Amino acid sequence: MREVLLLCWRDTGHPQGGGSERYLEQVGAQLAARGIKVTLRTARYGGAARSETVDGIEISRAGGRYSVYPRALAAIAAGRLGFGPLAGINPDAVIDTQNGIPFFSRTVSGAPVTLLVHHCHREQWPVAGKLVGKIGWWVESWLSPRAHKNNQYLTVSLPSADELVDLGIDRERIAVVRNGADELPAGVDVGGDHSRTDHPSVCVLSRLVPHKQIEDALESVATLRPTVPGLHLDVVGGGWWEQNLRERAHELGIGDAVTFHGHVDEARKHELLGRAWVHVMPSRKEGWGLAVIEAAQHAVPTVGYRSSKGLTDSIVDGVTGILVGGTEVASTDVAALTEAVSTLLLDAEARTLLGEKARVRAGEFSWKHTGKGVHDVLVETAAGRHTSGLVAPVLLQLPLPLVGEGEYARTD
Repeated sequence: MREVLLLCWRDTGHPQGGGSERYLEQVGAQLAARGIKVTLRTARYGGAARSETVDGIEISRAGGRYSVYPRALAAIAAGRLGFGPLAGINPDAVIDTQNGIPFFSRTVSGAPVTLLVHHCHREQWPVAGKLVGKIGWWVESWLSPRAHKNNQYLTVSLPSADELVDLGIDRERIAVVRNGADELPAGVDVGGDHSRTDHPSVCVLSRLVPHKQIEDALESVATLRPTVPGLHLDVVGGGWWEQNLRERAHELGIGDAVTFHGHVDEARKHELLGRAWVHVMPSRKEGWGLAVIEAAQHAVPTVGYRSSKGLTDSIVDGVTGILVGGTEVASTDVAALTEAVSTLLLDAEARTLLGEKARVRAGEFSWKHTGKGVHDVLVETAAGRHTSGLVAPVLLQLPLPLVGEGEYARTD
């Protein structure tokens, strides 16, 4: 394989960039390290260059939230004719990222397309407004499956694969390659008893947008504060919903018990995770939940909602963290979330046991493995063959059933 084109509506430098963008760029960096020419086409935002090279990836930017799609298609078509920002592009494979809406790149790319879907957006579309939400869900649930009826699909968790099957995608065309995890930054130690705060502390690592439901973590802290003296919540990450969350914290009377750290660098992020007793991820929907693994690197267990789907893969309930609530769509239970957080805060032995098992499991994930898995999928796609199931190396065998029987389908 000589050349790969990546398409995504944002990159990690975008103010609203998150885990899905990070996944794609880490995959791109791994492909570039193999000597493959990698081009990422994405939207432009304030302060961003029209083009630059990062980690071996040639990034081309143009368009905004919606215009990024037609402008990308036009750039690809022009590039194949020898002009424009993508002049001379001739990919062997394309990864078309569907963050609710795909690029429909097969219409102009002239190369096999792999559709990357982190999770379905049924629960998130209403945030876009009634009309846009209905159109978006129609595109995602009806138009896209039909337009890509012969294409390879790629997703990041087994629950997300199940969601795609529910939309009518053949399971034989769905490959699962889980997220990797960065090594700890230089100078940052693995968290443990030596790094924990003296007071009970909860951490949330997330983009601050409505569907992440950080309000649930605020309510939990407000409920527990009378019985857990000194309890403090660190909210790590930024986003356009931050002011609403600050106002909610004051309404709950816990303004002095919450610190909003905003965007922080990698070293500071891991320092804050290493200080925490418990990590909370109250998101309505996740494809995987990279923050779960990042917290686990510091032996910090995560509490989250079972209905988020992806967390049922990244959290092994009762082993590396706790899942609460039902499995129904958007089935959240703040009382149950609060009870689980309370259990871990007040039971040091249980918290330590889950944290240590989480730390061991976190060691199973690397971007090198992720990059190799996606590379294998693209090679098969370029050859006209489909890949299905979990594409992963044989990893650590823990004394408790951290994975389902037969889950690891491929080895290095």
